[in-house]
Amino acid sequence: MPSNAGTTRLVIVESPAKAKTISGYLGPGYVVEASFGHVRDLPRNAADVPAKYKGEPWARLGVDVDNGFHALYVVSADRKQQISKLVKLAKEVDEIFLATDEDREGEAIAWHLVETLKPKVPVKRMVFHEITKPAIQAAVANPREIDRDLVDAQEARRILDRLYGYEVSPVLWKKVMPKLSAGRVQSVATRIVVERERQRMAFRTAEYWDILATLAVANVGEGPRSFNATLVALNGDRIATGKDFEPTTGKVRAGAGVVHLDESGARGLAARLEGRRFTVTRVEEKPYRRRPYAPFITSTLQQEAARKLRFSSQQTMRTAQRLYENGYITYMRTDSVNLSETAIAAARRQIGELYGERSVPPEPRRYTGKVKNAQEAHEAIRPAGDNFRTPGDVAKELSAEEFKLYELIWRRTIASQMTDAVGSSVSVRIRAVSSAGEEADFGATGKTITDPGFLRAYVESSDDENAEAEDAERRLPTLVKDQPLTADELAAQGHHTQPPSRYTEASLVKALEELGIGRPSTYASIMQTIQDRGYVFKRGQAMIPSFLAFAVIGLLERHYPRLIDYDFTASMENELDEIAGGDHAAVDFLTSFYFGSANGTGDQTIARSGGLKKLVTENLSEIDARSVNSIPLFTDDEGREVVVRVGRYGPYLQRSVPGEPPAPPAEGEEGGAPGDRAPIPEGLAPDELTPEKVYELFLGGGGERKLGDDPATGEPIVLKSGRFGPYVASGERKSSLLASQSPDSLTFDEALKLLSLPRLIGTDSDGNEVFANNGRYGPYVKRGDEFRSLDSEDKMFTVTLDEALALLAAPKTRQRRAAAPPLREMGNDPLTEKPLVIKDGRFGPYVTDGETNASLRRGQTPEALSLEEASEMLAEKRAKGPAPKKKAAAKKAAPAKKTAAKKTAAATKSTAAKKTTTAKATAAKKAPAKKAAPKKAAASPVEE
Repeated sequence: MPSNAGTTRLVIVESPAKAKTISGYLGPGYVVEASFGHVRDLPRNAADVPAKYKGEPWARLGVDVDNGFHALYVVSADRKQQISKLVKLAKEVDEIFLATDEDREGEAIAWHLVETLKPKVPVKRMVFHEITKPAIQAAVANPREIDRDLVDAQEARRILDRLYGYEVSPVLWKKVMPKLSAGRVQSVATRIVVERERQRMAFRTAEYWDILATLAVANVGEGPRSFNATLVALNGDRIATGKDFEPTTGKVRAGAGVVHLDESGARGLAARLEGRRFTVTRVEEKPYRRRPYAPFITSTLQQEAARKLRFSSQQTMRTAQRLYENGYITYMRTDSVNLSETAIAAARRQIGELYGERSVPPEPRRYTGKVKNAQEAHEAIRPAGDNFRTPGDVAKELSAEEFKLYELIWRRTIASQMTDAVGSSVSVRIRAVSSAGEEADFGATGKTITDPGFLRAYVESSDDENAEAEDAERRLPTLVKDQPLTADELAAQGHHTQPPSRYTEASLVKALEELGIGRPSTYASIMQTIQDRGYVFKRGQAMIPSFLAFAVIGLLERHYPRLIDYDFTASMENELDEIAGGDHAAVDFLTSFYFGSANGTGDQTIARSGGLKKLVTENLSEIDARSVNSIPLFTDDEGREVVVRVGRYGPYLQRSVPGEPPAPPAEGEEGGAPGDRAPIPEGLAPDELTPEKVYELFLGGGGERKLGDDPATGEPIVLKSGRFGPYVASGERKSSLLASQSPDSLTFDEALKLLSLPRLIGTDSDGNEVFANNGRYGPYVKRGDEFRSLDSEDKMFTVTLDEALALLAAPKTRQRRAAAPPLREMGNDPLTEKPLVIKDGRFGPYVTDGETNASLRRGQTPEALSLEEASEMLAEKRAKGPAPKKKAAAKKAAPAKKTAAKKTAAATKSTAAKKTTTAKATAAKKAPAKKAAPKKAAASPVEE
């Protein structure tokens, strides 16, 4: 597309992939360059603060809270090279088009680019929701100005999160553990997961029974000959089901008015119903109709990708980003279910071609979103273009991951414009009278789909893996009232109530969305943050809170409950939306939140309590760290209270008699004498700490366990679990278990052998002792300072003196392993042009350009890591610089021989020096103390 004659335009986008795609749609006269995302941000730590601001009291926050919440922005170290390039290009063009994403983040990036580049040429904002040639040409032809309301809303959000994170996180550092973080959304998300685990911990299971009858029709008409029906009532009273039991007691809810059958009751009733007449008492048939699901928004895409494809939220968004940047789908951060007229026409046209005109409804379907403050001007996530490409059309162009997600989006979009699924549903009641005169009512339901409609293209999954699929049919025979039936089988069935399911990433995103907390652009990062911070870990798809999360949430609930209140957090989102709409001033909102001024709108609880600043400083002395880091479990049979303590080396169990302090900790231990504490194995979920499991940890599996008494000394030999793993101890002797040994199966004889280490093999001809022992790098023999490795652990106990001396006499050999091939070659770094590869290292996979290494973070996989993410990780690592080297201890110089004259001179000099030092010390006492330099901020918390 040619530009105006002689005019050169610079188009700035966020990513190189986006730049490459867009440049193909623009003709000569356009230069397309990437900013690599955000170019400026608040300083991450004290080192980022410019020198002229370091003495300012607000420098730690990066926000001047006393002067209109003015933000101090600094150019990221890893973006300086790119900024220089953009500044140079800006001087060579006639116009600049800022083509960053169309949401608040994109608007803010556009504004930051203007502030940083300070261009002398006209600047315009171009926006689009898909990267196709028509969309890009339309965006160039219809630019607009930067929307300052959107920028203000994003800036207010960023400052709010900084204030929250930097004021609340230090409380956690002081009272729980260093380097923890609190955040406006992440803390609420963690609370949701913790509350669900508390429900599971308090849950008490209940057993209930019913009867499953296999009933047969004498004269078969339409449908099957037999079907199943379940006992639903006895003598007019409903049979108890799972919903009738109190989850915390396992007892039937008061006033439920149900019959609770146990095993003997169910089996007895089934026996009394054998051979009895069964009669249909009621048949109700209703039409069945199911409307299609709305097209995807960010949250529903993450939910369905998790259910159907087992993608994490981050994986889904990374893959969607690639599809968007390469022109396959529309923008993937949206909370609108709208489809453009062009998209609706494309979908209806394709439905007719693939599924027939009967599947196209007479009128296009319009959807209304349920998300609060959804930006309806945006579109839902759909295939890009005016003519959708089918999955078959793009299969050869996409990776397996991209293809799966594209197909999911295509199917959901097509289905959203198809006809309803229709059919019929039937409900049947059947009665039998037992030999004892009891009236037993059975129920059965059926569903028949006569026209699947949209279900031919797409069936939504459920978080409940046992739930019946939407397109599943349950066909019943044609039944009428008073029709006789025969019972082929009557089987008593036992059931147990189940605790509430743990959250998955999909269901947690759904919960946050329903509460009005967070926004499409933040869900994936929140899922990752709460895992990276150690608050949540995953077992399969389930999200399990750590005991660290229990301590953090317990502290916030007790001392800062409003900060993690669901309604309050949602109200802050609403106020930020009002700022974006131009209906509220950002400064008023931030002032109300931080200082307590009542100028803001919405919930004013924090404002009335003096604001965040006062809240976190005044309450600090009231927080008892020991109480915060103690999670009560139960009182055992001996009257001892059992609690989980969150310690610096991880969580552990402790038990003590109320009113009696625990015994002082042993050397190297924490929280009580060995018998009063036991480590908690890594990966154990909080709800798995049942009394039985706790007893096992204290006395057996993983805790302290006596194996017997040493026959030589009479001292007990005990298996323990310490900071560095399991070990055996007897008296002053200790020995770690070998790599091949398990604490569960360790025998008394094996423990004795371990305690014999280091084993004296003998002495050489010069009288030097030779030992065999086990070390960090495996078994070895030693003489003085000489070491040689043994090729097996068994050799430590069997190697002879001659064999050991032969090993020690042999020269040391160090065989270097051949370098393992990289796990993945990624291509050239967009910033440095160096080839990037992912390798497997001692501490896990890492990305490297040959000079700088960056370990993959928790949740990242070598297969899913994108080139842009790898480039950013290495840029951050380079910006931090090399790790500081430890200073070597200064060597003392050998004293030189001194002449008598030199000695005299030295003594005179020493006397003078002492006088000077004394004078300086006296002056220092009189002089006022110098102001301490501002402390370097601890590890920057992730504020969101």
